[in-house]
Amino acid sequence: MRDWMPVLFCGLSVPLSLFMWLGNVALSKFWTSDFEESRVIPPVRWLFSTMAPLALMTVALRRRSVNRSGAALGILVAFILSIASHPFFASLVVFFFSSSRATKFRAHMKRRFESDFREGEGQRNWIQVLCNGGMAAQLALLYVLDCGSGERAVDFAREYRSSWLGVAVMSAFACCNGDTWSSELGSVLSQRDPVSIITWRRVPRGTNGGVSLPGVVVSLLGGLLVGFGYFVTVRYTVEAKMLLVSPPQWPIIAFGGIAGLFGSLLDSVLGGVLQFSGINEEGKIVDTPGKGVRHVSGLRILDNHSVNLISSIVTGVTIPLLAQRFWPVR
Repeated sequence: MRDWMPVLFCGLSVPLSLFMWLGNVALSKFWTSDFEESRVIPPVRWLFSTMAPLALMTVALRRRSVNRSGAALGILVAFILSIASHPFFASLVVFFFSSSRATKFRAHMKRRFESDFREGEGQRNWIQVLCNGGMAAQLALLYVLDCGSGERAVDFAREYRSSWLGVAVMSAFACCNGDTWSSELGSVLSQRDPVSIITWRRVPRGTNGGVSLPGVVVSLLGGLLVGFGYFVTVRYTVEAKMLLVSPPQWPIIAFGGIAGLFGSLLDSVLGGVLQFSGINEEGKIVDTPGKGVRHVSGLRILDNHSVNLISSIVTGVTIPLLAQRFWPVR
């Protein structure tokens, strides 16, 4: 990307954020009989929520972690998350950078058994961004519409809706991160071929539905990392007086780990049953049948993007219900 592009982005972000703030003020006066100051998003937040996504996607393009279509949609997703709540945006940042590093880890080994592996270049297009961040973006929009913009502690007794949506957003990203770590790290860290989660027989590396002990462990760690990022951001952005009257916030880390593990296992089950895996004449795993391709597992019903999206949706809905039941009271 050319050197003048970041400067252009920064220059445009200031008038753009000011324009959106003025629109927010005007709409707030129009929609309410009494002007609600709390519903107006401060101009500084508009500026941050404009500049931060632009900066994030600029870095992503420079590192060739996304292509142009992925960056365009990524800016929109990151903007929605940031304008809703900074812990949401932090979850995205943790997922994006850690999963990108995981994708590039031991790339020379992955090239041996993945037919469609491309090291670092164009790894995420708009479809992949949508399937990994779409669920979280929708939940963040619901958060803005229902609870307004701003950071809130997880407190199911006093702030049920914001707590439910906050845990759901974090869980969706923890699911995607856990699944990415499991597939990208587990496949090269394990000393033996994985076991099919459906048949419990050994299958070639890269097979959909294949699981290994290192893969299960790193899926838990990937989710824990997203939960930790959410926790740290809550600690530093939520008002101290709110934290004093709220339950402990550390369980968000644990539920992040649970989301990463659960999402990864769910992805494996769906992939093992509904996603085709075959091995071609070169000994590489492919996801479509063809000449010289030997079927290994799964039906050709869903592709990898669909499996990722379904897993993030189910995890994003399930983990808040679990958190509501087991979150410690003050």
